[in-house]
This record gives sequence, structure tokens and C-alpha cells, in this order.
Amino acid sequence: MANRHRGEIEAELSGQRYVLCLTLGALAEIEHAYGGEDLIAIAQRFESGKIGASDAIRVIGAGLRGAGNQVSDAEVAQMTVEGAAAGFLAIVVQLLRATFAGEPP
Repeated sequence: MANRHRGEIEAELSGQRYVLCLTLGALAEIEHAYGGEDLIAIAQRFESGKIGASDAIRVIGAGLRGAGNQVSDAEVAQMTVEGAAAGFLAIVVQLLRATFAGEPP
């Protein structure tokens, strides 16, 4: 079960329930994936609506690993979710809100 006070969310991917959390290590992983851009620059990119499929893979993968799941980005890329692309985007938005805005999903 997700602990909203720690910025965790729950999501169903490929028919399995997962907890996702962008820990400090997961956030550092995202920064590294974007060539060392700082979190504010990355957040501004996402706020502007510029979220592609590779962005979703990176953020969801980092969130899964941050919560202790052993899954690679290649495995995340093969996962399915209800709602297809919109479903993946919803997970990314919920995770970012839980991390940066402290909002419950």
C-alpha cells in the first residue's frame, strides 16, 4: 500500500499493482538521464506539456526502482496500462504531483 506522506503512489502495470516513489536516488537517476539538468529545469519541461514516451519510461522506471522494484527501463517499455498512452501519462502526472506538490493522486 502506498504511503502518500512519502510521495508514493500505486499503479497497475501489465495487470500487477506496484508502488512507485521518486526517492532522492530516483530523482538523481532522472537528472542523469537528462544530461545533468537540474530538477527545476526538468519539472519546467514537464509542466509545459512536453512529455514523450521516453520521458514516461524514465519517470515510471525511476519511480518503480525508487520504491524497491527491480525493473529496468526496457521492461517498463514493454508494460501495458489501462488507457494506453493516456494511462501512462496519468501515472507520470500523479507521481510528479505526489513528489513535488505533495498532492495525493
